[in-house]
Amino acid sequence: MNQVAYCEPYCIEDGDEFEVHHVKFAEDEPYECSTHFHQVHEFIIFEEIEGNYFYSQGESELHDADIVFTPAAETHNFECSQRAKSWFIVQFKPEVLEGSNIAEVSAFFNQGLHLRLPNKRIREIQQQVKWLYESYHHNPLSPRSKSLLHLLISTIAEYGTSVETNQTLPITRSPLYEKMLPLIKLFESKTTVDLSVTEAAKLCHLSPCHFSRMFKHIFKVNYSEYTMKHKLHSAARLLSQSSLSITQIGYDLNFSSPSHFISQFRKNFSVTPRQYRSSFTSKAW
Repeated sequence: MNQVAYCEPYCIEDGDEFEVHHVKFAEDEPYECSTHFHQVHEFIIFEEIEGNYFYSQGESELHDADIVFTPAAETHNFECSQRAKSWFIVQFKPEVLEGSNIAEVSAFFNQGLHLRLPNKRIREIQQQVKWLYESYHHNPLSPRSKSLLHLLISTIAEYGTSVETNQTLPITRSPLYEKMLPLIKLFESKTTVDLSVTEAAKLCHLSPCHFSRMFKHIFKVNYSEYTMKHKLHSAARLLSQSSLSITQIGYDLNFSSPSHFISQFRKNFSVTPRQYRSSFTSKAW
């Protein structure tokens, strides 16, 4: 397992509707997740977990076999204990919920959700996501893969029950978050945000000192760390979804040199950009 993981960089390949991945950490193995968002919808279907989920509805406690759904562009975060943990990540394009086969359940997924299943349905969902994982890695475009994805979504909508959050005001509804919205919209729309702390603070009508404290409170990392993570995840998407050279991607994202880009990418994801791209181009269905 990677020394440090950051919830991504899973990128849906051109032509595909979804991706499925399995993540597993041994007890006391390092794990990191900063507040972030995706451009796609996401299920995390936990096998083993102990911790908390922070999302649009507030904060809630995670238990084994729980499911969380995060819609595209919604910020969220996890804090996990040191015990062993594992889960499936299912990311899919928003238009999947518009398909005729599952349109009737799409309203269920109009916001972030933390769901818990009746005991008798846990094994059913776990089996479905394992079938989906196997089918996806055999052929993501097959009718079977698409049918299994639709079945999983429909089953979750039918049997999932929302978990109560604590009474803490969700961070996305707080005055702090609203102050940050001009900057957050930049992160949502651009592959790289190269504003200095002073410039970012000015955009949010805050002093640099106050801005830095607020940013760390909301995103759990400092501003410079987050801008680097955002830039690297943009690089991961370009590596998987474009034919741009590694050198060109590095310069387009304003890295000082190709070697700086490669070293930062490897530091964060434990593979080089070339190795990451090869993991996509080497797939043979």
